[in-house]
Amino acid sequence: MKTAIYGVWHVHAPDYTRTAQRYGEVIGFYEPDDALAKAFGDAFGLPRFESADDLLASDAEGVIVCSATNTHADDMVKIAGAGKHIFTEKVLALTDADCARVQEAVNANGVTFTISLFQKYLPARQAVKEVCQSGELGNVNYLRFRNCHSGSSGDWLPAHFYNREQCGGGAMIDLGAHGMYLTHWILGEPITAKSAFTLCNQNPGAAQKNTDGVEDNAVTIMTFENGAIAVNETGFVSCCSPVIFEVHGDKGYVYMEGNRVIKCSQATGGKQVEVELPEAMPLPIEQFVSGNLLPGCGMDEARALTRAMELAYGC
Repeated sequence: MKTAIYGVWHVHAPDYTRTAQRYGEVIGFYEPDDALAKAFGDAFGLPRFESADDLLASDAEGVIVCSATNTHADDMVKIAGAGKHIFTEKVLALTDADCARVQEAVNANGVTFTISLFQKYLPARQAVKEVCQSGELGNVNYLRFRNCHSGSSGDWLPAHFYNREQCGGGAMIDLGAHGMYLTHWILGEPITAKSAFTLCNQNPGAAQKNTDGVEDNAVTIMTFENGAIAVNETGFVSCCSPVIFEVHGDKGYVYMEGNRVIKCSQATGGKQVEVELPEAMPLPIEQFVSGNLLPGCGMDEARALTRAMELAYGC
């Protein structure tokens, strides 16, 4: 697929660009911020479109959206209107109403839509999902996902990742998105959510960037119709913290730490058993640029993620 990059605001824009270049041709990028555009252009040597309209008038077949989250809906409505396929960084939009506008434009113009819910396609997460689907755990009643990094305490996140208007929040809406869509993958949509958000600012540099005071340490607890509870933990102030994914039922549990998965259930005689990991699957960006889309990263999942975030932030 011949692609173009719409915005380089997001920190994953370089990775998506490299992947798109491996699979096809990236013809250029649009970024309204001159400083961001210069750094990106210097790194990749790609031409910069002078305006969004220039990109939309180009012969790109697909567009990789890495613009600020609060402009996603308007951006993607225009991109779909130009008849171009869409890949977007999560989250799709800050409200479900804006997601609905994007969905309407995508459907009306017959373009494909892909969102980067990439952790679903990693072998260890797939192994957890397979154990849950097998019925071995019985009735699932508890889920916990922890995913944190040191972006704030280590002061390596860019300043605009603390911009409340552009991001919609802090750690939960960014890094916490992974826990939200993995929770939906296992349990479906929550009916209630309560969050605890704090601001640690352990690094003076990060404190100077975070003038909006968005959360850098966060937990959201969700409930579900079947009585299950899910806990989504995230933050920008943890160093060397492992990614943990655990699911419990009335007949056993499955536990992932890093790339190791174990299960223990009535079926295993109450003994811990290491779970063999499946082969790696193509990530959403690879699916998009190759044209081989898999279930799990479409519009329904994108809207469910935004609805979960609206609950988490009390909207």
